Amino acid sequence: MAQKVKLSTIADALGVSTATVSLALRDSPLVAEVTRERIKEAARDFGYIYNRRAASLRTSKSGIVGVCVHDIMNPFFGEILMAVEEELDRQRQTFILCNHHDDLSKQRSFVDTLLQLGADGLILSPALGTPAADIRLAEDNELPVTLIARTVEGSGVRGFRGDDSYGMGLAVDHLIERGHREIAMVGGTAMTSTGRDREAGYLAALERAKIAFRPEWRVEGPRNRHSGFDATATVLAIEPRPTAIVCFSDLVALGLMYGLSRAGLRPGIDIAVTGYDDIDEAAIAMPSLSTVSNGQREVGRRAAGALLDRLRGEPAIDETVLIRPELKIRQSSEYAWPS
Repeated sequence: MAQKVKLSTIADALGVSTATVSLALRDSPLVAEVTRERIKEAARDFGYIYNRRAASLRTSKSGIVGVCVHDIMNPFFGEILMAVEEELDRQRQTFILCNHHDDLSKQRSFVDTLLQLGADGLILSPALGTPAADIRLAEDNELPVTLIARTVEGSGVRGFRGDDSYGMGLAVDHLIERGHREIAMVGGTAMTSTGRDREAGYLAALERAKIAFRPEWRVEGPRNRHSGFDATATVLAIEPRPTAIVCFSDLVALGLMYGLSRAGLRPGIDIAVTGYDDIDEAAIAMPSLSTVSNGQREVGRRAAGALLDRLRGEPAIDETVLIRPELKIRQSSEYAWPS
């Protein structure tokens, strides 16, 4: 078995102290950048592997943050994670990613693993049905938590998400201005804060325009392309058929537009469609998708920053921070419906 390389081996080869090597490998600003890079290069040449476990025993910090969301395949979360990674990188934090797929038991197993590893913190988009007690349990065991995209009432921690009620109101107001009076909403569920708030924004916009809501206009459930496609038949069966549809997310809207096209209808002309999140695909869809930009990167940046503040000793704050969304008008809703 090859002999394990020690810090002293690198220090002797470069003519510096062992302490300097240790600081350099931890990116300490106490060591000049040129010296840090020279030490890192030597460590690679020697095949030295930094012992994170030993370091965590000395410092009570692992340098690991858990990030747990329900669907990494959704580009919305991809954009959040890019911003989270950028912020954590600045503080030399590494994150471990988990997809819980709205499985509460999988989320709990991941949190248990983080506690066993001695992770420094957790950024969480809570699974459906997450009780506040689960988040308090993590906090009580010295695992600071910051929430993203969804929040849990009574959790006692900060959460960051778009102002979903306001954003959905923007989309519905836009359709009403284009002459639509029969507007359905497809996707989402009252089991999440996001679903509740977007539905509230939809209903409030109808009420402002003195449009009487009809229960059949609300098609709950779909949250991805396939379920949006499958919901097409339900929407087209409504009598009279809605002239416009606001969707819970861009993925739902894209799937729905595929379904409308399959049924021989022209999205944006025969039926107006709007999405939510403004993922990259929305701008290049056919037709291009009108949607609500939900500030994903801002959510990720601020959530990571808030968690880093906690790691520096700031106390937990029971607060939901809402990022202001913006409406992006494109081809799928531009057509003015005859009044």
